[in-house]
Amino acid sequence: MSDTLRARLRALPDFPADLPSFDPATAPADPVELFLDWLEVALAAGVRQPHAFSLATVGASAAAAPGETGGAPSSRMLILKDVDDDGWQFASARTSRKGRELTANPQAAMNFYWSELGRQVRLVGPVVELSAEASARDWAERPAADGTPNPAWQLYALRPTELEFWQARADRNHIRHRIQVREP
Repeated sequence: MSDTLRARLRALPDFPADLPSFDPATAPADPVELFLDWLEVALAAGVRQPHAFSLATVGASAAAAPGETGGAPSSRMLILKDVDDDGWQFASARTSRKGRELTANPQAAMNFYWSELGRQVRLVGPVVELSAEASARDWAERPAADGTPNPAWQLYALRPTELEFWQARADRNHIRHRIQVREP
């Protein structure tokens, strides 16, 4: 079975033939501006849920709940809420696994992937909790919100110390544009 699966997986195409070009030398100096440019391209290309990203967290060993592996990374898909001076925003219940892990170890990695374009954006950095008012507003703006407050809902912001913009190329000489951000 393994040889059959391996052959099937190897036969799948990696990227579409018509990938966009990217020259880091002409990229905007502001990584947020570059991200927003790439997001617009993804929207124009009809990428479904271009605001979805994988969030990876790691909790402290002692913080593991039953059925969870303490200290091991875990990842899940979330939706980007905003990008502003506070950072790259996302939300979750503080009582969820990711909420508990962020309390124990407020560091995370985000990864946006747009397969149709052969592009991904990776961010790493500390995560902060935003205000109770901002969290309540985010909860109230959710499409499924029914007007009932959720005091466990938390709006977070990742403040990247490292970003990487990655563009696939058909010749496999993929382009990586890494940006280190100094913490204020």
